[in-house]
Amino acid sequence: METLVIIGIVNGLIVGGVYALIGMSLTLLYGVLRVVNFAHGEFVIGGSFLAYVLFNTFGIPPLAALPIAAISFFGLGYVAYFLLIPRLARSDDPESMSFLMMYGLSIALAAFMLVLFEADSRSIDYSFTPISMKVGPVYVATARVVALGVTLVVAAGVSAFLFLTLPGKALRAAIMNREAIQIMGVDIVKLSAFAFALATGIAGITGVLVALVFPAFNAFSGPEYAIIGFIVVVLGGLGNPLGALAAGVFYGLAEQLATVFLPQAMAQIVGFALLVGTILVRNAGFGRWRVSR
Repeated sequence: METLVIIGIVNGLIVGGVYALIGMSLTLLYGVLRVVNFAHGEFVIGGSFLAYVLFNTFGIPPLAALPIAAISFFGLGYVAYFLLIPRLARSDDPESMSFLMMYGLSIALAAFMLVLFEADSRSIDYSFTPISMKVGPVYVATARVVALGVTLVVAAGVSAFLFLTLPGKALRAAIMNREAIQIMGVDIVKLSAFAFALATGIAGITGVLVALVFPAFNAFSGPEYAIIGFIVVVLGGLGNPLGALAAGVFYGLAEQLATVFLPQAMAQIVGFALLVGTILVRNAGFGRWRVSR
């Protein structure tokens, strides 16, 4: 049992890191634009399929696919913002309309990936050397350890950007008070476009990590990751990127440890139980942060 618990903790940290990046990118998007992006999961799976194509067609390994995914999805997000989001501003209820628009986009993207890759689950047949690494008394696939390392680097980089750069501080200020920063002369349209592009770029990177951590993915996997992202966002506090990081790791640990102590069917309920409990007990999530620094 002790070994199973250790395996659960290690896997929880690895899986939780992926969930944390999904939650961080999703909460950045919601915090700045107040857009409920139900298509975020499809962006993540799009990154997985991009890594799949790059490896199987051009022989580019997943690690080399990371910067390609980041740049291409950043550009995709920037274009998508100007095609989709400005129209929401003219709506009487932008948040509700954003949910409907993004839900439709989710279905369209899933159908597009289905046409390109069919319904079969895909995986990247790539292994590092050595195949596994010893972590304490257990062995973990090297690909998963590498994915955890990339997650830490990306999370640290985004956190440093938010706290140490002027554009990052502007994003944090927009999350706290969108109207106030416009009075200070900030171009909210450019900032919003950048936020959408950044969130989409992180989603693309996360998709590559999904291909490394999880055994398979398909065109219909997107909603699963979108739901996980929303759970993490609520657990971490709406508009709280750092809270989303902590919540993602917490959720991953809870999910993986639940598989040790509970039947598989019951373990899947843990995430939703955490969501309901957080809303009932502390609807601010894991806390809030200030913009003064």
